[in-house]
Amino acid sequence: FPVLMSLPLTAGFRRSMRLCRRKSRTNQQSCYTRCPSSCYSTLAAPYEEVVRYQRHPADRNRLIILVGPAGVGVNELRRRLITSNPQEFQSAIPHTTRVKKSYEMNGREYHYVSKETFEKKMYSHRMLEYGEYKGYLYGTSIDAVRTVLDEGKICVIDLEPQ
Repeated sequence: FPVLMSLPLTAGFRRSMRLCRRKSRTNQQSCYTRCPSSCYSTLAAPYEEVVRYQRHPADRNRLIILVGPAGVGVNELRRRLITSNPQEFQSAIPHTTRVKKSYEMNGREYHYVSKETFEKKMYSHRMLEYGEYKGYLYGTSIDAVRTVLDEGKICVIDLEPQ
């Protein structure tokens, strides 16, 4: 199933609890003694109330990240969401180091950049996500997401966990 990612509290909570459970089998110390900064403080409020989000007109739009392994339909879900309401939803234009094909335009399908430029963005933490496929780098920059948000739209991207 594709998952709508909720950043970052739930991931930290799950990781912290998993570490405590693993350690508790080998050591009988309390969770607070083993990892006071993560588990115990998280246990004080492990659940967050979920309510329908209603954006105030003065609030900026949000980024929606759809996460799921290959083949579960995350890309299709993103495509359908954007197609259903293109005035509200848009995908960020990703960056790549591969060569532009004859029918493609820079800034439409991808932002075509050199490997050096891409790596500079990676190392300066300007890429939200990135990966390598067939020797080329692909990724979504923070600037590409901001461009969509600045247009007053909700940015939707999909990720495949590695």
